[in-house]
Amino acid sequence: MFVANEKMLAQMTEKNGFIAALDQSGGSTPGALRQYGIPDDAYKGDAEMFKLMHEMRVRIMTAPSFTGDKVIGAILFERTMDGEAGGKPVPTFLWEDRGVVPFLKVDKGLEAEADGVQMMKPIPGLDELLARAVKLGVFGTKMRSVITGASEKGIAAIAAQQFEVGKQIIAHGLVPILEPEVSIKSADKKACEKILRDELLKGLDALPESSQVMIKLMIPDEADFYRPLIEHPRVVRVVALSGGYTRTDACKKLAENHGMIASFSRALINELKKPMSDAEFDKTLEQSIDEIYQASVKKS
Repeated sequence: MFVANEKMLAQMTEKNGFIAALDQSGGSTPGALRQYGIPDDAYKGDAEMFKLMHEMRVRIMTAPSFTGDKVIGAILFERTMDGEAGGKPVPTFLWEDRGVVPFLKVDKGLEAEADGVQMMKPIPGLDELLARAVKLGVFGTKMRSVITGASEKGIAAIAAQQFEVGKQIIAHGLVPILEPEVSIKSADKKACEKILRDELLKGLDALPESSQVMIKLMIPDEADFYRPLIEHPRVVRVVALSGGYTRTDACKKLAENHGMIASFSRALINELKKPMSDAEFDKTLEQSIDEIYQASVKKS
């Protein structure tokens, strides 16, 4: 199916920069707010919590340094997609005012671990959500599952699930970001990465020629290990999560992987604090953006 927006596709394929992951959901939101300087007792219930989280995200998205010059895309939580920034729907604001391509996180969390992996939970109402995302001008989606052990059966199931849901997303004219994350804590991380790469290549080869996906992966232990995925004709971009590394360490490792760009969350926003003045906030954000941009663009 024809991709929703050719200009967005060209930006995601060709432009230098990285993707900001602003998609913390229910489980990770309290921690993100605490990091920002808002304690748990500052709000009551999910509605107040998500309101504060939205205010933080809007502050990031409207900061002068947050533009498509270096941040070429942003992944949004569903409630963020449905909200406003600068008096416009968030996806419209990002693209029209900032030149940033909007993505939507669509997964509903993880199943319990089995066979060394955590599969995605079912995603009820996915078709309706995707149709709404298309109307709001979203370009693509993201969905995460986790690999903790080098189980060929488990990793094959993870890859199959990612591609199965990915095809459903492609049918709506959106570009899915497949995210089978190898845990930084895995004792068999390198072995996991080998099995995963092979399974992803099988899945990519089986896609119709007209289909295009992106892939979000933990930075590999071996530099350029994912080069075959980066060079695959059905892959728009391979992006990296920071996965628990500090920003400095994540950027150092990312710079060793040619053709791979960042899609960082905590490593992007960890130093931002609510009490900061707007000028101090933007300066801190700008420093973070610059460091991640350099690691995405200038390779060692």
